Amino acid sequence: MLDRAARLRQLSDVDRDLIRLVQDPHFGRWLDQITATGGCAHPIHLSGSTTTRDAATGEILHHYDTRDEPGERLLIRCRNRRATVCAPCSRIHAGDTFHLVRAGLVGGKTVPADVRERPRLFVTLTAPGFGPVHRATADGARCRPRRNAGICEHGRPVGCPAVHDAGDPLVGQPLCPGCYDYAAHVLWHGHAGRLWKAFTDNLYNHLAASLGRTRSGLRRTVRISYAKVAEYQKRAAVHVHAVVRLDGATGPNDPPPAWATADVLATVVRTAARAVCLRTPYNPALGEHELRWGTELDVRPLRAFGGRENLADDAVAAYVAKYVTKGAADTSAGLDHRITGPQDIATATVSAHVRALMGSCWRLGGLAELEPLHLRAWAHTLGYRGHILTKSRVYSTTYAALRAERADHQRNGAQLADNADVITDAHWRYVGSGHTPGAALLAAGIAEDHARNREIAREESRRGLDR
Repeated sequence: MLDRAARLRQLSDVDRDLIRLVQDPHFGRWLDQITATGGCAHPIHLSGSTTTRDAATGEILHHYDTRDEPGERLLIRCRNRRATVCAPCSRIHAGDTFHLVRAGLVGGKTVPADVRERPRLFVTLTAPGFGPVHRATADGARCRPRRNAGICEHGRPVGCPAVHDAGDPLVGQPLCPGCYDYAAHVLWHGHAGRLWKAFTDNLYNHLAASLGRTRSGLRRTVRISYAKVAEYQKRAAVHVHAVVRLDGATGPNDPPPAWATADVLATVVRTAARAVCLRTPYNPALGEHELRWGTELDVRPLRAFGGRENLADDAVAAYVAKYVTKGAADTSAGLDHRITGPQDIATATVSAHVRALMGSCWRLGGLAELEPLHLRAWAHTLGYRGHILTKSRVYSTTYAALRAERADHQRNGAQLADNADVITDAHWRYVGSGHTPGAALLAAGIAEDHARNREIAREESRRGLDR
């Protein structure tokens, strides 16, 4: 007969950790914390206290201290948007993004409902070509058929007669890596933020020119608001989807002039995108690069309730919300964590094309002239250093406001009176993150239960609408 210690040694690390957790006298409270985070896969551990006092009397209205918590720490959500990193937090982020984008289209969350009557477009701006890549077509056409195509200087065919489906790993890969301009691809990513800024500046300039007015005069009558999301194509190049809305001078509460129509805005979007041209500083090793948006530009009007030729607002909001939760594993472009050296690039589980892009980031990042681009710090995103989703200041609500509203709802509206004159004294510090093996298993089960409950509630809601 084995004693208890010997039997425990035969168990896996997960099982031993589960037994330790369940036998802890604070297990119930620990489970409450994990449930409160929704089963977050990588929670943040905080230690500290918060005390709220009446400013006039000094009476303590509320006090919380982690000394009474399991391990003397409080667990909070990691709030990571990537589903590959934390699926529970990514679902919440997707929901917040849906409401943020939708509010700017149809109103709500402090945005007036009449914004749905404003000129609004769904715009897609693409990256230019950096070299021919394998492609899949919807009609089943051949990749790059060329008669007597021959071979390039590197000994590779310059055409491809094959028919690729969307799941073919060759799709997006260069026909010849030696001919592909990896430096231009990386530099374009590094300047993507400036390209977008130049585009939005051009919108005002071209709109003013088309009306025979000055830019400053135009800004006193209209304001262009937007929300945009960056998406990696199969060739690992970023393109941008943006909702663009035309308001009056003060924003969503101010209707635009009568001349401001979706057709006028669409025309200006096309000319503004074509006019963007940035030049990189000259470098003896790279020369000078001219950076532009790609020739493929899609501009479509939006209608609140859709239409045969127009996109529906809810469909656009749902698309954007779905994309922001994608991680590098979903897009097959880069990594979800930063690179510390060339060895990380060599061992990364990515395609040869993506590995070459990360390698280019690392090499170019060592040039003094390109130091402001911080290419090595952003090698894991192939040089792109912008946020996945950004918006103009008055487009709609903010993530912070949505989180505060959700926290208030979870407290059932219980909070101090608005007119209470209080003083809050808070002392918090970071003490760790993540789960032990057993805790990770329990958190995953809680997250799965929450997801199942949401799906059941969604199905019941659908059945209620069908009745």
